[in-house]
Amino acid sequence: MQPVDYTTLTAACSELRATWVPGRTEQVYQRDRYTIAIALRTLNGRGWLTICWHPQAARICIGDPPPRVPDTFTFSDQLRHQLGGFALIAIETIAPWERVLDLQFAKRPGEPPTWHLYVEIIGKYSNLILTDADNLIVTTAHQVSNQQSSVRTIQTGQPYELPPALTGTSPSLTESYQSWQERVSLIPGAVANQLLKSYRGLSPTLARSMVQAAGLDPKQSTQNLEESDWQNLFQRWQQWLQTLLNVSKFSTDNPQPANIPYGSAKGEQPANFFQAGWTNQGYTVMDWGIVKPAKNIQTLLNAYYTNQFNQHEFSRLHNQLTQKLNNNLRKLRQKASSFKERLQQSDQADQSREKADLLMAYLQDWQPGMKSITLPDFETNQPVKIPLNPEKNAVQNAQAFYKRHQKLKRTRDAVEPLLQEVQDEIQYLEQVEASLTQLNTYNTLDDLQTLQEIREELIGQGYLEASAQKSRNLSDVSQPYRYQTPSGFELLIGRNNRQNDQLTFRTAGDYDLWFHTQEIAGSHVLLRLEPGTVADPADLQFAADLAAYNSRGCQSEQVPVVYTKPKYVYKPKGAKPGMAIYKHEQILWGRPDQGRNYLIKSASTKKCKL
Repeated sequence: MQPVDYTTLTAACSELRATWVPGRTEQVYQRDRYTIAIALRTLNGRGWLTICWHPQAARICIGDPPPRVPDTFTFSDQLRHQLGGFALIAIETIAPWERVLDLQFAKRPGEPPTWHLYVEIIGKYSNLILTDADNLIVTTAHQVSNQQSSVRTIQTGQPYELPPALTGTSPSLTESYQSWQERVSLIPGAVANQLLKSYRGLSPTLARSMVQAAGLDPKQSTQNLEESDWQNLFQRWQQWLQTLLNVSKFSTDNPQPANIPYGSAKGEQPANFFQAGWTNQGYTVMDWGIVKPAKNIQTLLNAYYTNQFNQHEFSRLHNQLTQKLNNNLRKLRQKASSFKERLQQSDQADQSREKADLLMAYLQDWQPGMKSITLPDFETNQPVKIPLNPEKNAVQNAQAFYKRHQKLKRTRDAVEPLLQEVQDEIQYLEQVEASLTQLNTYNTLDDLQTLQEIREELIGQGYLEASAQKSRNLSDVSQPYRYQTPSGFELLIGRNNRQNDQLTFRTAGDYDLWFHTQEIAGSHVLLRLEPGTVADPADLQFAADLAAYNSRGCQSEQVPVVYTKPKYVYKPKGAKPGMAIYKHEQILWGRPDQGRNYLIKSASTKKCKL
């Protein structure tokens, strides 16, 4: 995950000062253990200032509104109590080339600050610290004791101390080309790495993008650079420093009134020192060959880190659910196998009764001390060898066989419903497993929401324990896949059991057709038809192919797919989510490969349109 470097932080703060300073604090909400959101109100609107001290993704930017779930964190409650109603009057850096900000709050603009909120964006040591006007710590996101650090402690009630200053040479516009080149080339190595080692204030991403903007390979050795290469790289170096200097001048020499955008004066357009955009490696705030421009830096940072966290959460949750399902299915299949073995043993019940009947019919053939006896079968007249207990007579041996018959019969009556219950549970979990198999990569927020709904379903069914973490906003629900058949009809495919039930029992109309793989776990597929329209064979085959692909049979060449009217599909009483029975069905052979090829073609078409 790309960290926020000094350049990105400077660019983000320049935009924040332009639009959100001064801004009145209306609300404070803590999203998670690393992130708070402060609602700021200005003359132009309301926004949520997101501050994160995550070790890999510390940042500050305008973000999305928080979810509508209760905030139970103590830290945000303390910030809300102290900062509520105060105005954010300034965002200052504590020192050049330091990624520590001082957010100053006062009763109203123009007054001296009452509170200082220090945002320390320094990797794994990132923190958020609130102090009073005398710089005494009131509360902090993460306290550091003497046992945790001998360099710098962070405790409530003690004076706030700045983080230890970074060592290394600071970049400067006044440094000559010769001095700069000598410093970077002093020790041979990859040019991007040598920039990082020679100066402070750079990040690997910035150094790499700077070298690439100069037309060089970041891994190219400084020994192999021509004079023209050095000149091009120094030009980019100077461009970067000049951009930072311009922003610094606007911050200090030309403070802007509250009603004039930052970077402008007397109604002029704001100065555009930075350009936010996406690159192949991540994002950049320098205008160096941007692949896809972003609206602004706030939008870029919010979109990038939201997407990164969503991907991380998707992978974590997918692994958790997959492991849990595999463990449950393994145990259930072992239990089913045990029940089947017991049923096979109970199949001997009738044999025990037949042996008992034979003994009772041929009592005259029994002799004391016999360990076995061979008697003709009643129906086939074939000899049947019957083991005997020599210490018992014929009647007693027959009674033992009768007792064994009754015991095995009771076992069958008890085990059969248990086996059916286990098989139903296996069928349900295989249905969930099929959804997880198809949902194996993160592309959009809807993928994460679909996965979260599966987790909530498993919690509701008792397979997972409810997490102490806050749930997502329940008003946001995932949507099914939507495709168009060759004739232009809409095809809907459920991505989890909630969607399956929604499509089958709520969305489906009288004229639609319902598809599902026959006796194979998979998605519910709904072909939407208008009154008076009839689906062509190509439409039916298209629906069958996608139904086959979105099932556990996706690796097969052909899969039987049933389709019927939605009115012939029922949910048994007490059935788990996604379970259904049907009648009056017809069968098509779905081709998973054809469904896969269509999706690949559809995805490439969308990319071309973008």
